[in-house]
Amino acid sequence: MPSAAAAAAAASRRRRRPRDGDGGGGGAGEDGGPDRRGGSDDETSRSHCADARPHPPPPSSSYGDLLGLSSVTLTDSEKVWRIVTASAKGFSIGAGLKGGLALFSVLVRLRRRRLSASMRKAELFSNREAIVIALKETLRYGLFLGTFAGTFVSVDEIVAALGGHRRTGKWRALLAGAIAGPSMLLTGLNTQHTSLAIYILMRAAVLASRCGIKSKRFGKLCRPLTWKHGDTFLMCLSSSQILSAYILKQESLPPSYKSFLNKHGGKDVTILQGVKEIASGIPFTNLQAIEKYYKSTGVDIKLDPEMKIPCSMVHGNQSCSAHAISFLIEAYKRALPVYLPVYLVPALIVHRKGLLKRPYTILGKGLFGTARSSLFLSVYCASAWMWTCILFRIFKKCNIPMLAMGTLPTGLALAIEKKSRRIEISLYCLARAIESFFTCMADVGYLPKSRRLTRVDVVIFSISTAIIMHCYAQEREVFRSKYLNVLDWVFGVPPPPCETPRCKQSSENSSLTLT
Repeated sequence: MPSAAAAAAAASRRRRRPRDGDGGGGGAGEDGGPDRRGGSDDETSRSHCADARPHPPPPSSSYGDLLGLSSVTLTDSEKVWRIVTASAKGFSIGAGLKGGLALFSVLVRLRRRRLSASMRKAELFSNREAIVIALKETLRYGLFLGTFAGTFVSVDEIVAALGGHRRTGKWRALLAGAIAGPSMLLTGLNTQHTSLAIYILMRAAVLASRCGIKSKRFGKLCRPLTWKHGDTFLMCLSSSQILSAYILKQESLPPSYKSFLNKHGGKDVTILQGVKEIASGIPFTNLQAIEKYYKSTGVDIKLDPEMKIPCSMVHGNQSCSAHAISFLIEAYKRALPVYLPVYLVPALIVHRKGLLKRPYTILGKGLFGTARSSLFLSVYCASAWMWTCILFRIFKKCNIPMLAMGTLPTGLALAIEKKSRRIEISLYCLARAIESFFTCMADVGYLPKSRRLTRVDVVIFSISTAIIMHCYAQEREVFRSKYLNVLDWVFGVPPPPCETPRCKQSSENSSLTLT
């Protein structure tokens, strides 16, 4: 669906298209000179009337053109309605997203309770508590995004009324986005959202880099950012930090993400502890626990306390190549349930009408996307162990730098994914990696812990939203259409010049006066 500005501009062009015999090219030639074809006085007057009408902005015009640099002014009731509508839409998005995730979590807990009849009595209270927490979280996130949208629109309208649309058009959205940022506190005064803040910062950096590429001053500096495989490079860097932390310092990762890695990493915690000890150069403390784990799986193995590389610890009696193949198959089985609802549920909701007309095409695309994304995740996890095994075998040793180097090429698995999804996945992982890296640096003592600034996530989020909303106001073309449509829907972009009834009436009156 095209953006609001593009649709309005197309409609204006259709209205301004001259009729046959109207002297559509009259008034002035294409080179700016006088019209050589001549025409009657009536035709000339019609041409002057057409020139006197305000021209619509081009499809790539900025939100600042629509709000600050145009002659459109909203009445007080229209301004209030825009604020209320933005708040309601923001609340619906926040509550819908968080509520959907919370509902899925509650359903999983209820299913576990039915399967575990012996713990039914103990689970009853926890399930009720989980439902209450889910409702609170849904309300908090709804208030968060609703307040953010309402605050942004309110500040935008107030500043425009006090300072003028034209004079404040270049910086008004930047200020409004920064002021709206602290609405994140509504999710909980003591709830840190570092991962979310860093992810939004990454999104802001991407938009800023796209603006820099267009700039004559910074275009050369930002040219490396146009690298075709930049997303895969970021994924490689992120993988090195994330997977190293997965083995060496899991507490630097968010609990939900740590649980995800433990599931798809496919290794028992005793094995991870053994790899951590050999990489850190400390004596083994749990070799018997690892042997006991393998024995429970039907593998009888005796580990050497003097081992230099952890291959026998990681895959028992299997060779490195055989382990990579068997692990890939098992990882693919684990990945399918993750991506099946990701692709099929949106297909059933968004394309529900199209399913009746072309069900095989839509379902086929959903199944193909599920298969490809599952292959990406399984190859990613399998290659993590494969690359480290290869490196350990080549250099005959295992330490922390070798572990970081071995997990670096794991990010190459991202090339399996669809191009449009690669940047999303790489930015998500990069945000996790940055949070983990600085957490590790702070724990080691390389970074001082500030006692005054306790909510750094709110500061980062406010800076990021200021950049994003400024780009939304001034550089709309750097957004993808799907994101731009959502922002337009929430914040309610007013119609361009001569699209409001009052402006249309004034244009018609001025045309009649000229004729």
